[in-house]
Amino acid sequence: MPENGIIIFASGKGRNAENIMWHFKSSGDRRVLALLTNNPDAGVIQKAKQYGVPVKVFNKKGFYETEDVLNFLLQKNPSLIVLAGFLWLIPEKIIHAFPRRIINIHPALLPKFGGKGMFGSNVHKQVIESGEKESGITIHYVDELYDAGDIIFQKKSSVDSADTPQSLAEKIHSLEIKYFPLVIESLLQKKNVDSL
Repeated sequence: MPENGIIIFASGKGRNAENIMWHFKSSGDRRVLALLTNNPDAGVIQKAKQYGVPVKVFNKKGFYETEDVLNFLLQKNPSLIVLAGFLWLIPEKIIHAFPRRIINIHPALLPKFGGKGMFGSNVHKQVIESGEKESGITIHYVDELYDAGDIIFQKKSSVDSADTPQSLAEKIHSLEIKYFPLVIESLLQKKNVDSL
């Protein structure tokens, strides 16, 4: 049986990762078991240490060519693997080992504005340039393609004519901060996310 815990993958500053660690810091058995990162200089490492979350740094070889990361995940056996600002494609061997147990958050309403290279300000710039009236967040299961797994949850925000990529990013981030931990908790408790 998997532990009722979470492993987070992150690559950068870790605002979403930190929010998840904060949310689950006093949740008893529902806790963050480890943070994995492909960036030894990522700001998220210091944040994990502040929460007492063990950190594993890995490289491309350990991720794609060896069983190093896979074996670590199998040993920890989390209920959920959460991608929180992690940009590498997850290898098939990890997806097959944890079917429908890996989730990602995307800063747009998939299936629009997804795929390789669509992250951060790239997404918000495209949304504004396309004349969209709304954007939002999508939390989805991870499969072998970028941003193509089954959608778990979406929440919308308006796009105003005065919005810039920066102002839209802040709107989207406020949705991420509010809803990502709640969706994770609902999945761990096997509750319906529709009421969030």
